[in-house]
Amino acid sequence: MSGFGWVWWNWNLVADLRVMWQYTFIQSAFEAGTIIAILAGVVSYLVVLRRSSFAAHALGHVGFSGAAGAVLFAVAPIWGLLLFTTVSGTGIAVLGRRAANRDVEIGTVLAFMLGLGLLFLAFYRGYATEAYSILFGDIVGISPSQVWFTLYASLPIFVVLLLVYRQLLFASLDEEVAEAKGMHTMLLGIIFMLALAVAISIAVTVIGVLLIFALTVTPAAIAVRLAQRPLYAVLISVLVALAATWAGIFIAFYEVEPTSFFIVTIVFAIYLVVRLLPGLGPATQQARWARASAPALASGGRPGAAPTPAPETELP
Repeated sequence: MSGFGWVWWNWNLVADLRVMWQYTFIQSAFEAGTIIAILAGVVSYLVVLRRSSFAAHALGHVGFSGAAGAVLFAVAPIWGLLLFTTVSGTGIAVLGRRAANRDVEIGTVLAFMLGLGLLFLAFYRGYATEAYSILFGDIVGISPSQVWFTLYASLPIFVVLLLVYRQLLFASLDEEVAEAKGMHTMLLGIIFMLALAVAISIAVTVIGVLLIFALTVTPAAIAVRLAQRPLYAVLISVLVALAATWAGIFIAFYEVEPTSFFIVTIVFAIYLVVRLLPGLGPATQQARWARASAPALASGGRPGAAPTPAPETELP
């Protein structure tokens, strides 16, 4: 979706925002973008922690196949996105017991789903504009009803992640130790993949399938270089996603380039700055948690409980 370029900057941000806020589609874009950025920022941290970037990439492409199928059957693309990503995410979690060793399962599921997408497009006799728009996102085309749908789809994910946050965090950091402590790692893996599937399904309306990494991976890649405690890393990830989304919509209103381009560029620029600053490195959370879990295992910690963290890795 191209930018607008209707008016010029006047460098008075308050005045610029007032001009933008007169338009309903801009209000909807900011509202939906805020919800999606928060969800993507939270899930992004788990994606990086579980080394599941390929899964995020694959589910984005699977979502395109779902959108193509929805268009073929005259259904809103978002329903096809949700169906294909959730089914594929569940299949990946069940077929691959270890989060770090799922490349074969992910590749197999991705190939099959892309084949289905090609079949759907071959059967469709018209021009699948709605499906192709999924490739690059169309946040300024979101209606108020779609904003409510985005909120309703995101709330259950927030609630579930809040309930299993500590268990999922520990299983992400050291899956073998989590299994030894009696945690249901497969169930946690399914919960994570479903959360990722929903996040991707609604995030593609902002950033598109081809640029999905910008919100589902890069914010956390920035956060883990700035924070060691999980809560701080999640907060930074959310703030980066929010800043990039808001700034991207704002700049695109006054320029003619696509909104997705600005969002991706801002996130990438922040990553480069953080990556090149001396003295900053990725937080070695897994090693610290492994050391922290050893005393709990030695003392016969109760199954399913999070380990007693060392002082430097104390959870919030």
